[in-house]
Amino acid sequence: MIRRTIGQIAEMLELGRDRLRSAAEDVEVHGVSTDTRTIRPGNLYIPIRGPRFNGHDYVRQAVDAGAVAALWSADEPDAPEGVPLLIVGDTVAALQQLAGAYRRQLRTRVVGITGSNGKTSTKDILAGLLGTAFRTQKTAGNLNNELGVPLTLLSLAEETEMAVVEMGMSGLREIALLSSLARPDVAIITSVSEVHLADLLTRERIAQAKLEILEGLAPGGFFIYNADNPLLTDRLALLTPDADLLAFGEAARHDLYPASWTMNEAGITFEVNDPVYGPLFLPMLGKHQLLNALGAIAAARHLGLSPEQIRQGLLRVEATGMRQEVAYAGKLMMINDTYKSNPPSLRAALDTLMSLQPHKRKIAVIGSMVELGEESDALHTAIGEGLDPQRLDRVLTIGEAAARIADAAARRFPAGAVKAFAENQRAALLAALLAEADSDCIVLVKGSRSLKLEELVTEVLARVGEGEGVR
Repeated sequence: MIRRTIGQIAEMLELGRDRLRSAAEDVEVHGVSTDTRTIRPGNLYIPIRGPRFNGHDYVRQAVDAGAVAALWSADEPDAPEGVPLLIVGDTVAALQQLAGAYRRQLRTRVVGITGSNGKTSTKDILAGLLGTAFRTQKTAGNLNNELGVPLTLLSLAEETEMAVVEMGMSGLREIALLSSLARPDVAIITSVSEVHLADLLTRERIAQAKLEILEGLAPGGFFIYNADNPLLTDRLALLTPDADLLAFGEAARHDLYPASWTMNEAGITFEVNDPVYGPLFLPMLGKHQLLNALGAIAAARHLGLSPEQIRQGLLRVEATGMRQEVAYAGKLMMINDTYKSNPPSLRAALDTLMSLQPHKRKIAVIGSMVELGEESDALHTAIGEGLDPQRLDRVLTIGEAAARIADAAARRFPAGAVKAFAENQRAALLAALLAEADSDCIVLVKGSRSLKLEELVTEVLARVGEGEGVR
């Protein structure tokens, strides 16, 4: 984490001494926090203003909890007396400026990752690979926005050799800002798809937004991208990035592609088009995770890892929660993929479910997808039309939008195999799932974050473990 004196931080924020209130310049700051609940002794507290809260109201509480100083917005009234403060124009802008300045002082090599889907998994895989040879840190959880990326950068230890930084966005110019702060040596775009259509309106604008990561890429850096999507490749063809490029994907025309692969419930065994790597194993599920692994392997290889280090690193991947987590109650296998849902990730999850152990019964619990704008109805309907009654036994949906999945699927499935539930019918959904859950079946639960369907997973596992719903 950042360790600088208040005087040094003032310099990094370009503040004169008149902007320091009751703050001793030689006091050392150990890390930053934007939340009084996570304050540690020595922290710099950075209050954030939101639509329903104002962190400035808790500055004195932060100092009482151990913060050695706090930032304070110049336009915020009633600054507390006797509390060490650094007066800034805007606390969010100051957080970002401090993170950018700290990044420039570090010798750490940074890999920046963005994409509509797959960025978190790619981050996890790459951190596992790099950890075999380097002191490595990665974005914690989902801290990938205009606050999360600066906090990630400020959490880096001076001795960190490799940092894997995830970058998300909801609109244009957000990735450009984050990339300018992180200044990645390597940039990866994992995918471009229908996420954030409600904000960006078109897929072309989504591709444009993702390619903003190139704006902060170090001169002569390395750019890795999923070349299966023509939206991305067509727009990239219009640019002249100062970088070496590597294309990965399914097709054999790419620089890196899977030569072969097989999957079971333990993970994926695969080979790439470079025979020096031999058979590789990834303890994750789904062809989409194989593609994420290709992007990570390309970055790891560029950063100097040997084939053996890559083989070993894949085995030590620690995935972020609620992304195709597998849990068991007896022989019942549940796939918890409840962190988010959008058309590509839902299709990938369903394809994974339908590909596993053909002899077992398969149940899909599907929640509504959000942020799809005017295309929401059509995209939900298309998911339902793509479900295969030969490979899937039951479909249970929850939410108004997801009901369109059920309507489309019901036309092709046997009577009673597809059921739709409203958001306020969670108890009925639980009962229906328990009634269907064989002791030897596979259940996928997939939905947008707002539905909190991980609670359903927890409840089913507990009930089935007690003998309910098992036939």
